[in-house]
Amino acid sequence: MPIFDQAMLGMQFKHPELLWALFLLIIPILIHLFQLRRFTKTPFTNVAMLQKVVSESRKSNTLKKWLLLITRLFLLAAIIIAFAQPFTSTNTALQEKETVVYLDDSFSMQAKNNGISLLEKAVQDFIKNIGTETEFSLFTNEQTFSNVRVTDIQNSLLSLPFSHKQLNLNEIGLKAKSLFSQNTETVKNLIVVSDFQERIAAGNSELDTLLQVHFVPMQARELQNISIDSVFVDESLNDQATLKVFLSGGKADEAMPISLYNDDELIAKTAAKFKANKSATVDFTIPANEKLNGQLTIVDNVLGYDNRFYFNINPREKIKVLAISASDGDYLNRLFRGDEFNFEKYRLNQLDYSSLGNQNVVILDGQLSIPSSLQNILRTFRNDGGTLIIVPSKNSEVSSYNGLLSSLSTTQFSEKVVSEVQLTTISFDHPLYRNVFEQEVTNFQYPSVKEYFKIQTSLPTALSMGGGDSFLVGENGLYVFTVPLELENSNFINSPLIVPTFYNMAQSSLQSPRTYQTLGKLNTLDITAEIGNDDILKVAKDGYEFIPLQQTFPNRVRLSFDQNPTEDGIYSVLQNQQVLQNISFNYPRAESDLKYLDIGSLENVNAMDTIPELFDYLEAENNITAYWKWFVILALLLALIEVLIQKFVT
Repeated sequence: MPIFDQAMLGMQFKHPELLWALFLLIIPILIHLFQLRRFTKTPFTNVAMLQKVVSESRKSNTLKKWLLLITRLFLLAAIIIAFAQPFTSTNTALQEKETVVYLDDSFSMQAKNNGISLLEKAVQDFIKNIGTETEFSLFTNEQTFSNVRVTDIQNSLLSLPFSHKQLNLNEIGLKAKSLFSQNTETVKNLIVVSDFQERIAAGNSELDTLLQVHFVPMQARELQNISIDSVFVDESLNDQATLKVFLSGGKADEAMPISLYNDDELIAKTAAKFKANKSATVDFTIPANEKLNGQLTIVDNVLGYDNRFYFNINPREKIKVLAISASDGDYLNRLFRGDEFNFEKYRLNQLDYSSLGNQNVVILDGQLSIPSSLQNILRTFRNDGGTLIIVPSKNSEVSSYNGLLSSLSTTQFSEKVVSEVQLTTISFDHPLYRNVFEQEVTNFQYPSVKEYFKIQTSLPTALSMGGGDSFLVGENGLYVFTVPLELENSNFINSPLIVPTFYNMAQSSLQSPRTYQTLGKLNTLDITAEIGNDDILKVAKDGYEFIPLQQTFPNRVRLSFDQNPTEDGIYSVLQNQQVLQNISFNYPRAESDLKYLDIGSLENVNAMDTIPELFDYLEAENNITAYWKWFVILALLLALIEVLIQKFVT
């Protein structure tokens, strides 16, 4: 039945149309006035004494009638108002409500208070306090439950796992809006239950003002958390390597025991001593270039997820680099002489074309022209995932190079420019230099150039010269220099910039397994394997198995990891149930540093200390106080008063 608002002394009525019956009160008033009309009589002298007595009796009778009239009017009015059902409420109590709950299940909610985790406490309080018939939507960092009742998802909430993901306030607001209806007449309550670490406010933290936002911060008792942040393998020694372990969160001079395992075997144990900046470094000596399925563990009672760290040391596969060079310089020999590379260099007339298919990197260095037969081989090599690096000569035939470049990308050399310029700009966000410099340098001693080719290309520029012309362009396995690198033309080969440039171009050709991977980030890995058209590689750990995204090239397979796996640990890459290689994944450590947001700095939010307090508040906001019973009682009292007047007033 619809409820209509009717203001009357701050009161509302469920059936205000019944108040029209109050006009019926005029009927007893008219009857009373009609009964009071009397003809005037003139008494005789001998009844003057009786007249006085009659006059007093008439006055008493008139008072009784007025009292009865007033009582009956109030009685009838009370009955009419009672049927109209008066009540009072807040402005929003009569509006339809929608409730969406964000329950933070990130790793920082593992922190304990009174022996149970913050997430467990939040779930228990929520189940106890929300009504069993209340319909709501609830979402976490990874799961969504739409239009449910608590009995529908109670078991799911009680078994809710922790997540390495963390939505920020902007993402929470966008997700909540997708769960609310489009009805503008409803009150939309967004409840955010979290420990509110500072990173939840990353980006735009303003929530939609059309939402009624309620924050419930969950507070941990212990705020100091020790975590294993990262590891690094230093292979500077001949037969021994050093495993450096970095920890954070401890108090100054505090010692934390840390253990190193190879699979399930304990191979070393020591203690990490923390500095004043809450960091510590531990060194373990391990055999160099030997397979190791490593696990580091500590015991810390605040957060459990960062007490383990997995890593792998696998025998490193050498990158095969072949240079087709017309130059007598030896800069390529010096660049690729390390143990990481298997380097070969040939003149064009000495080259066995069939050997190109087995290479990871091919460098065209200073060729005057590129024969069409070689162009065809290089196209196939590039299409099969090989990395091609092109360095022109001062006298190169532009048409010959353009024939190859146009078939690989929208790239063309144009005229040659003879002008002495300097390399002036490094694209620090280019993949070649993204992790080379700790900061963007401005006082770098840039190399000079005497002659170069202008280029038209869609490839991103990695290095550029004064005036904006490109020095080096390329990405994803195709890199093109516009400058001949002969020493008489440019001193680039003597610049410290040449080492990371060529090293990273070669490294991009074979995605060697890193010591460890981080969950939630795009990770790629090249596995040396020959598989048939219908074969696939699988990744497994302790009965959990999945098929990653994979791209097949001659003699290798490139695996990409994004959404999977979802758990940390050491995984095996399998081909027909045979282990090809192991790979380790760890949760990101962003949750480990317990820094909490000042909720008071946010606008348009209602903060509550506990979940029970929040639901008490919402219940009070929805409370409707009905008064019809009181008017029924008043009517009964007035009926009693009428009886008393009839009996005792004469």
